[in-house]
Amino acid sequence: MKLLATHITRYWYSGPVSMCHTEVHLTPRPRTNQSILEFALDVSPTPDSLLSHEDYFGNEVTFFSIAEPHRELSITSRCLANVDAVAPPALDLSPAWEQVREEAAKRDTPETFEAGQFVFESPSIRVGAPFAQYAAASFTAGRPFLSAVEDLSRRIFTEFHYDRRATTIGTPVDEVLASRRGVCQDFAHVMIACLRSLNLPARYVSGYLRTGGDFVGKGASHAWVSAWCPVFGWQDFDPTNNVMPRGDHFTVAWGRDYSDVTPVKGVALGGGEQVISVSVDVSPQPD
Repeated sequence: MKLLATHITRYWYSGPVSMCHTEVHLTPRPRTNQSILEFALDVSPTPDSLLSHEDYFGNEVTFFSIAEPHRELSITSRCLANVDAVAPPALDLSPAWEQVREEAAKRDTPETFEAGQFVFESPSIRVGAPFAQYAAASFTAGRPFLSAVEDLSRRIFTEFHYDRRATTIGTPVDEVLASRRGVCQDFAHVMIACLRSLNLPARYVSGYLRTGGDFVGKGASHAWVSAWCPVFGWQDFDPTNNVMPRGDHFTVAWGRDYSDVTPVKGVALGGGEQVISVSVDVSPQPD
């Protein structure tokens, strides 16, 4: 399916901003089932400087500065891509989760070395007994790894309540586990914390949902989890919607947690109070 993803972020300020420095993760990355056809990033006012580079995780990051005084900032990304629906793997054929843990700990191949980097704490992820205890009901002895991950995703979907007012970007992941409330970023962080607390590799994926789909979290940036398994590689799970992403999820970037792939962040000099508006539309396009 050919999809057009449009992500618009607008800032309105009560006073003039004399200078701003901004970093964005808005360039979608290619994947096995996602090929990028066109991409454009528009910023208004026009930046005095704009540079792009590839970060440690292979995401394209763009940095820009604006020295012109302004009361409004608009950042628009548009990407046209082919996103193919791929049948999920046979989860019960994956190795036992204990074997996955042992393989990831070896770090003796490029695959296990990469996966092994995603078993540690990170700025937004804590590991510890509460997360391991919550995961234990899914990770019974000898259970196939991907089957256990899917069950953990299902339990978060069932037992947690989607509530935009319950958390902020800075809400600690242990508070989300305790309250069982939050949004997609929170649910992804909880699931990653559970997996890493069992020394299992998991990374945070940032992207979008197809606008016409029957999903929670569409119309804004979305987040889900990718777990590594020998032979099967990285497999995605969306605990907010209890699905394995296939043709309706549009991948932008991935990292250890939200802090690695924040869509838009920066600093501004002046401006006073600000109002932020974010909109996302992912629509099918004719061939």
